Amino acid sequence: MEARAHAGWLDELLHEVRRQMARRTGADPRAVLDWLSRQIDADIALVGSAGAVETATARFPRQILPSLEPTLARLAGGQMAAAATEAGALQVRLEALGPRAPRPVLVVAGTSAPTPDAASLVSHAGSVIALLDRAQDADTTFRGYQHKARQLRFAVFSALLAGDITLARRMTTGAVPALLDAQRLRVYLLQCTPEDRDRLAQIHQDGSGYHGTGLMVHCPAFKEHLICLVAEDADGADGADGADETEVADGADADPETAHGQGTVLRRLVRENPHYALGISSPYPLGATAEAYGQALHALAAARHTPERVGAYLGRTPLVPLLPHEDAGTWARAFLRPLGSTPRATLDITRLAVTFPRSAVARLLDISRNTVSHHLRRVETTLGLDLSDVRTRAALDLAFCLSPGPQSDDSLGGSGGSGGSGGAYGRPTPTLDELLRTEPAHAWAREFLRPLQDTRGRDLHTTLCAWIDANTDAQRTARHLGLSRNTVRAHLRAAEHLLSRDLLTTGSGIHDLVHALHITGLPSAG
Repeated sequence: MEARAHAGWLDELLHEVRRQMARRTGADPRAVLDWLSRQIDADIALVGSAGAVETATARFPRQILPSLEPTLARLAGGQMAAAATEAGALQVRLEALGPRAPRPVLVVAGTSAPTPDAASLVSHAGSVIALLDRAQDADTTFRGYQHKARQLRFAVFSALLAGDITLARRMTTGAVPALLDAQRLRVYLLQCTPEDRDRLAQIHQDGSGYHGTGLMVHCPAFKEHLICLVAEDADGADGADGADETEVADGADADPETAHGQGTVLRRLVRENPHYALGISSPYPLGATAEAYGQALHALAAARHTPERVGAYLGRTPLVPLLPHEDAGTWARAFLRPLGSTPRATLDITRLAVTFPRSAVARLLDISRNTVSHHLRRVETTLGLDLSDVRTRAALDLAFCLSPGPQSDDSLGGSGGSGGSGGAYGRPTPTLDELLRTEPAHAWAREFLRPLQDTRGRDLHTTLCAWIDANTDAQRTARHLGLSRNTVRAHLRAAEHLLSRDLLTTGSGIHDLVHALHITGLPSAG
């Protein structure tokens, strides 16, 4: 009978251990103390290594602890393993837990000394609490490692976005990811739930905290985005990068893949999860990761509206290289000249904020939204512009793309503005309209808007024009067109697919739309 009672106790104790290990919020030793209290009819406290009560049963007499301090100190310091004493009318048993000092101590107080069976059960329960505590420490350490690995992966991605491969290698000295030895990469942008991206990044992680020849990076700005950098050398065939193509291809076979590549795994995940979507860039050198990421954003916007929910960007010639090089540089430097003495941090924040929402920039840089707004107000005051206007943001973004940075007045040979005199060698600084009315720019705009030429597309074209005129306010657009706000947003989503541009998530395609619509309203230079 006694053996069966012992077995029953141990079964219950093991059941409690399993229950505690399954808790998402970590083990709770209080549940074990309450169970032990019911078995031996005594009150129990767990005194931490610092001497404070970590948890206790509801009726534990805490007033006895001061008289126990010398014994508690010897137990915590490893000088003894267990002790029995009295505290007034109470019989007290103390047992140190764990192998490393300073140790927590289990304090059992009852009206009578525990029986040998009860003392054995206290020891078992103490061992369980010690194991749960070590498991909790291991889990905390693991979560800390995962967090640091995540931070390092994002730091590597940030260095690649800046085109600084040397910095990326330096910050990973001793465990350089295989990705940094690749010649080219693709960016796969996976849209999934935040919980799933945590799970996916963890289960595909290798022992170094990376992902084999790839890198899975949590996007801090958009919690449903998992940025996957995949070495093209390892995962794809050597093919043309498609820089002169003009479309986004739909479907799982849009880019070349080996049978067991990481890209194949990502596309399989999309097939198996109807709420996932995947955008895939063209192959790019590591130093052009920013361009690949931009392509993946646009491809994802188009992919969301396809049955396969996978879109591979086959390339579209950007506007910038089509503008007259010398005149475009002169205009951009003149436009940015007032920012010559602006702090680098302000410029970096502004470059992001002309494309991403301010809240996303704040999350991306781990600063407050008010701080972002403060930096933008400084730029607005310096340039005399309103950055809440979409056309102004498009012009500033174009200037940033055309010029490596603001120039001093001396570097340009005199003062100048967005138009008129003041260009290099005494030539007038061209206006933005003069740059955009060139025939290559007109050809680019016509090609950009070509998908909107059919009957359905013309309705979308009308909505897009009104949306830009309304400063991308869907409600104002709806009132102007006599449509519902949901209809306007449905038109915008359809336009994302046809134009292969992200208009609603990051807005990174809006500037191209602004320029294309503006150009088509200008007379061509012929």
